[in-house]
Amino acid sequence: MSNPFDIEEIFPDEEVAPVRLPRRQSGPAPQGLAVTLMADYTLRRRAWLPSSAIVALLAEAGASEAGARAAISRLARRGVLEGDRRGRHSAYRLAPAAAAQVSDGGRWLVSSAADAEPWDEWWTLIAFSLPQQERSRRRALRGRLRWMGCAPLYDGLWVSPHPLAGPAMAQLAEAAPEAITVFRARHVELGAAAPRSPLQAWNVADIAEQYETFIARWRPMLPRIRTGRVGGAAAVRARTEVMDTYRRFAVLDPRLPIRLLPRGWRRGAALEVFTTVYDGLAAAAERHVRAIVARYCNGPAPDVLAHTVADIRAGVLEDAGPARVG
Repeated sequence: MSNPFDIEEIFPDEEVAPVRLPRRQSGPAPQGLAVTLMADYTLRRRAWLPSSAIVALLAEAGASEAGARAAISRLARRGVLEGDRRGRHSAYRLAPAAAAQVSDGGRWLVSSAADAEPWDEWWTLIAFSLPQQERSRRRALRGRLRWMGCAPLYDGLWVSPHPLAGPAMAQLAEAAPEAITVFRARHVELGAAAPRSPLQAWNVADIAEQYETFIARWRPMLPRIRTGRVGGAAAVRARTEVMDTYRRFAVLDPRLPIRLLPRGWRRGAALEVFTTVYDGLAAAAERHVRAIVARYCNGPAPDVLAHTVADIRAGVLEDAGPARVG
């Protein structure tokens, strides 16, 4: 089985979404990094950032100047960023649809990591049938189902342990109105002759390994964070990386019922580590981003704000006024 962190659908290049967020890539991915940086420091007020400041921040994350500028241009063409010009200088911010998607996705991310309410033992099943020649629609639908917390039990039958909310149902109806059926059911054990359980749509052992890898990567850094020994560009890089990695657990382990999982499931431990890193570096990272932005605009950048996990859970996005930086 391929590493689930490399699943293409995690960032689907889909036709049915309001905007096309960048799909996951191996190694440095300037478009993904740009979205993460813009979300982490400008989402609350949809602040405008000078393009040169975005390029400088991406350079600190390992992107080349040419790659950073190309990423900004592509994100603008895809509707993820919207631009503004003043003379020869340009500034960008998250477009309204992209900001809403990021905000909603953040709430799902942190809520899916918490131990959910008692499970009612009902499964949601999504059956669909699309011709092989409609590959783009199939990929778009599969990507949307991934982000809804579903997984394929069989090729055309996807499952989720949770009911789908109204907006999710509307998105599915838009994606394939003539080729999809959604229903709720309980699993019936048929004995050894038919051992496949809905939970087998997820590779539980592999997800557990990913939790252990995440915790092992970040836990040694916690003492330095707690004592304020990580600052500046290092704080921004670490905060971006931990978010970029952790957010994929919302797809890998979408609030799978604890009662069905092995004892000692590490969902809560991973959330604790993520929260300590993300929140613990927020102040230092915000100061650094403000300093970078100030180099390329007239005066400080009051709209640059780092949010916490609690902010994400409450909903980060605020109404943005016409103010701009630069």
